[in-house]
Amino acid sequence: MLGGPGPTSVVVDEGAIARPFWIKFRSDSVLALYSPFVLCLASGDLNSNAFLHFVSQDVHFLKAFALAYELAEDCADDDDDKSGIRDLRKRVVQRLKSHDTLVREWGFELPDEKVSSDATVKYTDFLLAAASGRVQGENVPGKIATPFERTKVAAYILGAIAPCMRLYSSISREIQAVLVPADNSHIYKKWVDSYSSETFEEFALQVEDMVDKLSISLTGEELKVIEKLYYQAIKLEVEFFATQPISLQTIVPLARVLDPAERRLTIFCDFDLTCTAFDSSAILAEIAIITAPKANSDGSETQLARMSSADLRSTWGVLSTQYTEEFEQCIESIMDSRKVENFNYEGLKKALEQVAEFEKRANTRVVNSGVLKGLHLEDIKRAGQRLILQEGCRGFFQKIVKNDTLKTLVHVLSYSWCGDLIRSAFSSGDLDELKVHANELTYEESVTTGDIVMKVESPMEKLQDFNDILNECNSSGKHLTVYIGGSVGDLLCLLQADIGIVIGSSSSLRRLGDHFGVSFVPLFSGLVKKQRELVKDGSCNWKGLSGILYTVSSWAEIHAFILGSVCHPEIYRSVTRVEKKNYSDARYTQITQTVSLFNSLIKCIHVQLFFNIFFFIVVSDFEVSNLSINHDKDFSGNFVGSRVRDHLSIFVLIFLSVSKF
Repeated sequence: MLGGPGPTSVVVDEGAIARPFWIKFRSDSVLALYSPFVLCLASGDLNSNAFLHFVSQDVHFLKAFALAYELAEDCADDDDDKSGIRDLRKRVVQRLKSHDTLVREWGFELPDEKVSSDATVKYTDFLLAAASGRVQGENVPGKIATPFERTKVAAYILGAIAPCMRLYSSISREIQAVLVPADNSHIYKKWVDSYSSETFEEFALQVEDMVDKLSISLTGEELKVIEKLYYQAIKLEVEFFATQPISLQTIVPLARVLDPAERRLTIFCDFDLTCTAFDSSAILAEIAIITAPKANSDGSETQLARMSSADLRSTWGVLSTQYTEEFEQCIESIMDSRKVENFNYEGLKKALEQVAEFEKRANTRVVNSGVLKGLHLEDIKRAGQRLILQEGCRGFFQKIVKNDTLKTLVHVLSYSWCGDLIRSAFSSGDLDELKVHANELTYEESVTTGDIVMKVESPMEKLQDFNDILNECNSSGKHLTVYIGGSVGDLLCLLQADIGIVIGSSSSLRRLGDHFGVSFVPLFSGLVKKQRELVKDGSCNWKGLSGILYTVSSWAEIHAFILGSVCHPEIYRSVTRVEKKNYSDARYTQITQTVSLFNSLIKCIHVQLFFNIFFFIVVSDFEVSNLSINHDKDFSGNFVGSRVRDHLSIFVLIFLSVSKF
């Protein structure tokens, strides 16, 4: 396959820092959007007690914001800056005063006691530390000698607040996009409307504008401090959403809700323009052109005579242009057929035979041209090791293969002419476990002959490999398959997989899919629908050939969906979920508070035994013999039940005594 688009860029105002920071760290914020809590909130199935706990945390955030703004105003040296910060504080104070009333307008009544969760405390402590000048790498108190030095503290404070505002606006707008405007049955629609409103967006922009204004005169090192604060705030906010307690079974993160005893997760992935920003053919062309003088200089490759660098560049240009023109003609030829109303897999498969014939003709031209002759294996491997993958791609696969608990298989299916290039690209990230299925260049004494061993040339051959691998895997049990791709050649595999994820913006893939009745659904929107199905029917079946493909704009979404946010990467917390049956709201809240405390105590696998002992003690005290308990890996929370604290000393004594052994 020849050619392919390069990366895109986002233009921001010169001198601005808040917006560029958000763009830079947005991939981290996606983890909050795809958290079990937000998904349940978006689906409208979140338990009201969990929602009330969530909104009750606003009080603690708002109080911290008000104090931080007061300190920031004191630090600012410009009257306009002071006025702007004062206005922000007034808005926060007004929101704080009207918070209970606002929650009532949403249809809920907050409890009198509003206990701070651990995640809330982490963020508010972090914010107030920044407001006091206690910033890592800085020690502002005691050495503020000039108004300018005080001004940078004001910038630090606003830099720690801005991501919180932007994240709430972003999440609420994502939820708003999946709701039906005329449907008022969604229990949390008023909350969504409030945070997705133009008024709140204006507030978020006002904070960002103030960050930009306060940072104009700062040094490069001081701007780095703000960036660190911004990123830390994002991480703490993600943890806040990730640790919100829920009482529902959820469909995310996929790898942790999947029972390996029933189905094992197997991931298939394309390479060119899915993992990479450029087609691998362009990389091979560049190697050929750059190394041409070397091949002609040592006399050791007379049997593999090569073209000059100029001739190679010209020939590659002709091949690329011809490929692009004929590919477009092929797609247009298919589009001339009548568009179907319903999903027609067999019709699509038949139409893609034209693509298969075209790809084989193009590959034959490349071999006959001799442009792949005389490349050194060492140069190919070096280029692969230096290849920059799409942001988040390498990290996603590293977490997959390094986690023995997941036991996930990963296969890379590619049209690439050179499997060695792909293997080298992944080897630099310790990803040798990934199984690569691609075409292979032929070598004589580690120098390419110009021939290609064709293994995967067409959509049908890629599908055949997919099915062969799956048949082999199924001999050891059932598998849930995920296919990640972004080109026309991936269409059949995407549709055959239980979950097909389209990454990128291939217009040809979209046009062909739409022509044969394929539905392209944004992944978040699709997950909200699946979550509703799970709550309504008690099950959620992922099944191939449904005609639905899920679209994402980044690897961050894939990571968030499959792996989720693990606030403590060293563990997978085994936690307890309480199902509300006939308990009063007060009793249910009390029980949920107890269970949530257990979660914060489980810091390693060995603590599970002591957790069970502690659980027995407290449940006996609560006298909830008919409590329904289910073990799940997705639930976490930070409620603190006052009666539980009385038993902490007993638990600690047991733990310390037994741990000696």
